Amino acid sequence: MKCLDFDKLIKKVALFKKRGKIIVLCHGCFDLMHPGHIKYFQAAKKMGDILVVTVTPDIYVDKGPGRPVFNQTLRAESIAALSCVNYVAVNIWPTAEETLRVLKPHVYVKGQEFENLEDKTGKIQKEYEVLKAIGAQIAFTREVVFSSTELLNKYFK
Repeated sequence: MKCLDFDKLIKKVALFKKRGKIIVLCHGCFDLMHPGHIKYFQAAKKMGDILVVTVTPDIYVDKGPGRPVFNQTLRAESIAALSCVNYVAVNIWPTAEETLRVLKPHVYVKGQEFENLEDKTGKIQKEYEVLKAIGAQIAFTREVVFSSTELLNKYFK
């Protein structure tokens, strides 16, 4: 089973780390699955052995009214359906900061739109500080970028 509760994910990650596997983590809302997400996950998988994706819980999605469109279970199950993804869990915190501290992945992957370590929420800067503290690497993909928000607003409203 690829969709795990967070406690089981912690144990799985620890087990794979003991076996010398490189853990790669992606984190986000992933409200509307689109080709950009799929390419991002495929590129992230190439950066290590085990690709873990954590999904922002519904109560912490800050994308505006009516969001997320798809609930956390559907978002997690959609990601788990991809062959490149090993495990998915709904995060238990509002952001990825504590997730990074607990899982201590070897590599944290974001899309190239975050490469300057700036976003309007300030989350990427805080995540980067945690990555430095835990000795993890940040990496960026070079794939096609779409915005779920823009796609939803343009095609589904």
